[in-house]
Amino acid sequence: MKILVFVALLGLHGAAGVTHSLKYFYTGSSQVPNFPEFVAVGMVDDVQMFHYDSNTKKAVPKQDWMDRVTEVQADYWEADNEILRGTEQTFKADIETVKQRFNQTGGGHVFQNMYGCEWDDETGDVNGYDQYGYDGEDYIALDLKTETWIAPKQQAFATKNKWDNNKAWIAQDKNYLTQICVDWLKKYVNYGKSSLMRTELPSTHSLLQKTPSSPVSCFATGFYPDRAEIFWRKDGDQLHENVEPGEILPNPDGSFQMSVELYLSSVTPEDWRRYECVFQLSGVKDIVIKLDKAVIRTNEVPSGFPVGAVIGGVVVLLLLVVGIVGFFLWKKNKKGKEGFKPANTSDSGSDNSQQQIPKA
Repeated sequence: MKILVFVALLGLHGAAGVTHSLKYFYTGSSQVPNFPEFVAVGMVDDVQMFHYDSNTKKAVPKQDWMDRVTEVQADYWEADNEILRGTEQTFKADIETVKQRFNQTGGGHVFQNMYGCEWDDETGDVNGYDQYGYDGEDYIALDLKTETWIAPKQQAFATKNKWDNNKAWIAQDKNYLTQICVDWLKKYVNYGKSSLMRTELPSTHSLLQKTPSSPVSCFATGFYPDRAEIFWRKDGDQLHENVEPGEILPNPDGSFQMSVELYLSSVTPEDWRRYECVFQLSGVKDIVIKLDKAVIRTNEVPSGFPVGAVIGGVVVLLLLVVGIVGFFLWKKNKKGKEGFKPANTSDSGSDNSQQQIPKA
């Protein structure tokens, strides 16, 4: 099932430095068993702050600090519900339209939208994005510079032509992405700053190895925020060969986990002492583990293996299918906003935090 592939691709990467983000993820599905036909999720600095789906038809806050939104807009949640119910109907129509464009009549299909903004609280720089995907691939995206839509597939040209001609909506979308979205992002960051701006060191930082011939994985879990790095180095220099970085993944408690593997086939036992794994989190001292057989946890020592942390990561991914499936899962976040390129063909043919979406 496509949606399971999407989950495997999920990567949560926070913006570097002092860049904050507000992102919305909408997912419409057709004939996907045991899955809502529409799911909406909002994220502030990659922390889920609300959830809506077509089964409950109700926007629900996911952080205590989101209760403060009614201080500036008393009917915030009622307005959200009204907009999202309308968007739900639009997505149901859109997925049928896109299926026709691809000459599809049956089977499970997923239509997704990610939009939002980023704001650097030091430089004041702002960036906005609005893009769509279908069945795990890019479909269409807004280019804010040219104020036109980019269609990487010929099947999306009908949508591009329709939306390009709607200049009023493009202007409205641009105004939302570069101004209104940023204003609300600043409010949310202020509401949740005690939680969003906290720093937590890993609760576990260890070396793992399945078998003596397997790569050694340096694993860290329980840290916050997700703006962290983990890497191997040799003689003090960071390694870029014979290593495989993993994705930053969320834990059920809101913290994160990540790992990086080191392939040892070309490393002699005498050289092990020259290698070390480094975990870096802004504002705190680096955490370093020397490559040493004595500290590696293997399947032969199940009592030492952090099974709970690893299983937690698997469980949370399953939960993401239901709760945060909108994370533009067809493309890792760090590439998602720049990944659209037009197809090479001659056929050219509120809630104050949410935007209206036209039909495809």
